[in-house]
Amino acid sequence: MGSKIEKCSDNSGSNSSDREEERTRVTQTSLVLWHARHNDASALKKLLDQNPGLVSAQDYDGRSPLHVAALYGCQEAVQCLLGHGANVNALDRWENSPLADAEGNNHTATVELLKSHGGQSLGNHGSRFEAKSVAPPRPHNCDWEIDPSELDFSKSIIIGKGSFGEILQANWRGTPVAVKRVLPSLSDDKLV
Repeated sequence: MGSKIEKCSDNSGSNSSDREEERTRVTQTSLVLWHARHNDASALKKLLDQNPGLVSAQDYDGRSPLHVAALYGCQEAVQCLLGHGANVNALDRWENSPLADAEGNNHTATVELLKSHGGQSLGNHGSRFEAKSVAPPRPHNCDWEIDPSELDFSKSIIIGKGSFGEILQANWRGTPVAVKRVLPSLSDDKLV
């Protein structure tokens, strides 16, 4: 069977040169972040010489190439980025600075380099006056986990079974939810 490729019309109002510019921008941003992560100072220098604005590029979390290099302790990349005018106290979406990322991962040489360029340990859990390790937030409780004491099993029904146990439809705060109930023989937890 052959496949048919249809040309889609673009109703967004942008022309092909706009799309090409966006594609180039995304590619260059990806490259500068990649080279920062892999401590490739010569490739960084080449990119930044061609497009100095890339020193302030950001990923989807607002992390600059300097954040990425500091997070992984890539000293040559940090030095190159600082030499090209990177903001030593740039903040990502968690309001963490590159120095906070370097401190959080115990990259002491990178910490000293950033401090020598005026870096401050800034972050949503840190202080600008004392050095604190500030990693991006990681949830202790996942959004999809709920407190078992809030479940109402009074009108629950079994909606599935398997070798591990059964799946029930119960209510949580008036909302129907699916609940996995593990067979007691499969768990060491006395509450199961």
